Amino acid sequence: MSLEDRPLQISHGFLTAFGTRTFIYYRDRIPAEGAALIVSNHRSFMDAPLLMAGTGRSIHFACHHYMGQVPLLREFVTELGCLVLESYGPQQHRFFRQGSKLLQQQAAIGVFPEGATPMVRLTPPSEVGEFHRGFAHLALSAKVSELAIVPVAIASMEEQVLSGLPVRLLSLFDPIEPHFQQDGFHPLVIYRRVNLLIGRPYWITPAQKQGYPGKSGKRLVNEITDRCREEIAGLLRQGCY
Repeated sequence: MSLEDRPLQISHGFLTAFGTRTFIYYRDRIPAEGAALIVSNHRSFMDAPLLMAGTGRSIHFACHHYMGQVPLLREFVTELGCLVLESYGPQQHRFFRQGSKLLQQQAAIGVFPEGATPMVRLTPPSEVGEFHRGFAHLALSAKVSELAIVPVAIASMEEQVLSGLPVRLLSLFDPIEPHFQQDGFHPLVIYRRVNLLIGRPYWITPAQKQGYPGKSGKRLVNEITDRCREEIAGLLRQGCY
């Protein structure tokens, strides 16, 4: 088993252990190879393994800073090949460096643009929050000739919700994260049946890359971010029936 295949095999074993039944729609939209940014909604700790198993690709997911600090969880995200974000703040220089390098190597990067909010505050399966724009900046700045952004909707059909750790306890691992300064428990969403709907790939064009550093940069970033969010929202309406 190669190092490249190991995260994919771990993901399949993870879903099997939980008995999750996954139904995949529009599988033919997934680029089998080449640089790709996988963008998805996010409600569960199962999302990264689910997306890997569903797309059939090892994906390097951006994950919250605290996940790289907690024993056992730290080892798990390392085995999955995740990119641990720096502590809370708008500048994620390390992620951009690592992500750009991996895209140049024709790898797949996974991003959950909603951030930590839906992980600490339980939301309905059909709801998608506002998107951070970092993935659009990465797509436009990466020195890659062909890059596909693939929106994917995770539409839970049957799930179990458990109460995990107190949210405030997580501040021990990331004391400046605002989401951890609240009462209540971290919800653990376990998928029993889930639909995975692959959106239409959005290919970054040379013209967009040329316009990114200039005056049209902000418009391009907003356009990509909004289009991906709208695609996922539409797929969720279709998948959460």
